[in-house]
Amino acid sequence: MALLTERSFVKYDEQEDAFVDFLQTFKSSSTEATDQLQALNINGDGDSDEYDMVDDADDPAPGARRNGSSKVKYMQMLQDVADRTKTEIVIDLNDLEAYEKATTDDEHQFKLIESIERNAHHYIEIFSRAVDKVLPPPSREPNFKDDVLDIIMTQRSKRNERMQEMQGGVEGAQPPPESIFPAALTRRYTLNFKPRTPSASSNERNMKALAVRNVRGEHLGHLITVRGIATRVSDVKPSVQVNAYSCDRCGCEIFQPVTTKQFTPMIECPSEECKQNNTKGQLFLSTRASKFLPFQEVKIQEMADQVPVGHIPRMLGIHCHGALVRQINPGDVVDVAGIFLPTPYTGFKAIRAGLLTDTYLEAQHVTQHKKAYDDIVLAQPTLRRMNELERSGQLYEYLSRSIAPEIFGHADVKKALLLQLIGGVTKEVGDGMRIRGDINVCLMGDPGVAKSQLLKYITKVAPRGVYTTGRGSSGVGLTAAVMRDPVTDEMVLEGGALVLADNGMCCIDEFDKMDDGDRTAIHEVMEQQTISISKAGITTTLNARTSILAAANPLYGRYNPNISPVENINLPAALLSRFDILFLILDTPSRDSDEELARHVTYVHMHNAHPEPAGGVVFSPAEVRQWVARARSHRPTVPKEVSDYMVGAYVRMRQQQKRDEGSKKAFTHTSPRTLLGVLRLAQALARLRFATEVISEDVDEALRLIEVSKASLYADENRRDDYTPSSKIYHLIKTMEASGAAAVGDGGELDLRRVRERVLAKGFTADQFEQAIDEYAMLDVWQTTGEGTRLVFIEAGNEDQEMDDEDF
Repeated sequence: MALLTERSFVKYDEQEDAFVDFLQTFKSSSTEATDQLQALNINGDGDSDEYDMVDDADDPAPGARRNGSSKVKYMQMLQDVADRTKTEIVIDLNDLEAYEKATTDDEHQFKLIESIERNAHHYIEIFSRAVDKVLPPPSREPNFKDDVLDIIMTQRSKRNERMQEMQGGVEGAQPPPESIFPAALTRRYTLNFKPRTPSASSNERNMKALAVRNVRGEHLGHLITVRGIATRVSDVKPSVQVNAYSCDRCGCEIFQPVTTKQFTPMIECPSEECKQNNTKGQLFLSTRASKFLPFQEVKIQEMADQVPVGHIPRMLGIHCHGALVRQINPGDVVDVAGIFLPTPYTGFKAIRAGLLTDTYLEAQHVTQHKKAYDDIVLAQPTLRRMNELERSGQLYEYLSRSIAPEIFGHADVKKALLLQLIGGVTKEVGDGMRIRGDINVCLMGDPGVAKSQLLKYITKVAPRGVYTTGRGSSGVGLTAAVMRDPVTDEMVLEGGALVLADNGMCCIDEFDKMDDGDRTAIHEVMEQQTISISKAGITTTLNARTSILAAANPLYGRYNPNISPVENINLPAALLSRFDILFLILDTPSRDSDEELARHVTYVHMHNAHPEPAGGVVFSPAEVRQWVARARSHRPTVPKEVSDYMVGAYVRMRQQQKRDEGSKKAFTHTSPRTLLGVLRLAQALARLRFATEVISEDVDEALRLIEVSKASLYADENRRDDYTPSSKIYHLIKTMEASGAAAVGDGGELDLRRVRERVLAKGFTADQFEQAIDEYAMLDVWQTTGEGTRLVFIEAGNEDQEMDDEDF
């Protein structure tokens, strides 16, 4: 008994006619302006080519009206398809919506947009038929350089013309159906829908990007947009659309459209001639006459902020065809618009699966949704505020204070994290060698100094920030895993945390709890910024251009002052040298600082906000991201005089390391990587000033940060009961002398002018500076030479000279 059939209330024929009219008459002024600008950039011969192009665009469209320089957008696109210069037609639903509002009245309301979004798979075929009706003839004949199918189709059309001539030119006579190409084979294009752009006030859920777990059964067949991060991308394989066979008896060509994942090839010829003669001719597959489309499967995973607590992220398979392949890489954050479809099991899998079925998204349009710095557009009020604060000269202090303002203290640590967000300049040398610009930072400290909170904040500010912990990460989870692809049954790579953080920042907490084998997996990432894989027959290199921010505890949980710093840190030298700066944060009791910390913490708990800083500005995370985005657009260079200054500073750092090793105070290993680290920090400071050149003050600040990173070791020596301005200025100048900042020559002399500038930049007055210089000069701690232009430490200079004499 046959099922009852009910006539559809949707008028597909009228909608198809509306699509034809849309393709022929729709004009877009924005597209016209864009195309003309591109033509001006590409064609350097003048305006003649541009006018020819407009004429060609308007000639094939009989319904198009020449209105000044208006352009029929889709007819130009179809002309490119007919000329075989383009293989993709993208129908922008925003254009269709504008056309529908302008042309249809209440009596002839076809609801084109609503129909497409609810039944997109069927309307791809309807729209393709409309395209076939208005597709203009090619402007040139095919030649030997064209595709084989183009040649075969040209020969077939000429053969059809000859067959009609042989039939005497009878009106309406049709050639035999087996000699006609199926529609899927004659279409030399793929048609995709670009979804509507949701407006700020739009309440339509299907227009906005959904999380993977919000895709439900009600969306089956609908055109929806899903947001996620790509974790696995398969190889591009040819997917058959139409199989072509040739019979060895009658010579007929038989076509078999393929619409499912699995199909049974035809064996016997079904043509009328073979049936009448009962010959059962054998069919041979003609690969050259078949139609294949590139196919790629992508797995996207929910974003970290979309996963409820206690749940694992859900995944969704995406099938990309045609021009959409190779648009997504592992680690990309994408909005994929597509048709949500089921894939019912067939064969033995259906018996095992029972009532279950898989679902996938047939991709129609891909939008890269990287929260990258390059994509951030700065608003005019923000730019005006930037320029005002830039002239104040306090931008460095304000921005560093805005990083995790709820956390008390750690001013220099926050400055280093700000410079890490900005980063140095990555260089490509002519022979292909790459010098990284990303800055790696390690925070080593006692429990309870808010290391993890700093990491969480940086993950929130940085684009593509990935947070992971040492015990919860394996070497494979950080780099890449080799998996078997269920579709192609081949081994594929699935990117780990460092691949997902490409062009972003990877924060690793509990760094000291990682196994040694897993920790060595990131050695290559930290210096070469690549991941080399040789597993299961796959030998490849993945990009991992990421900054690494690691937090670790000392060896026994807390820092032990009775053993050397190297024994406390307990990390291999090969790993330590890859960190540009390593902060050692000790939690030492002090009445004043403990009281300030307690007041700060209780204020945050009482008011649910950080206290307002004295005379300072605090930016929100979004504003910090905008500042960093503007800073990263600059590429400062290092002039000759600054280069010479850095050479002298590096030599002094090596001498200081030799002295520290002799006194068992060695903190880190000073190597050429240390020099590169200073250079990267100086470039980040120059970027923060929106400058084109690095100056010596940038190098001084970079050296000061490296020196301050180990200041906690000598906190007992520096900690005094008096906190007068003179004492603070003395400690500041002492730090500059130890780091080599503002040094002149090799004798330990400091440039008094630059020392004065740095002290005044810290908020001290000129009178306080002069008083501190005179006070400590009377105590014979230092003296001024060179007619008041140089500052020399008396005791430190003598000690250094004695130690140099002992060494040599």
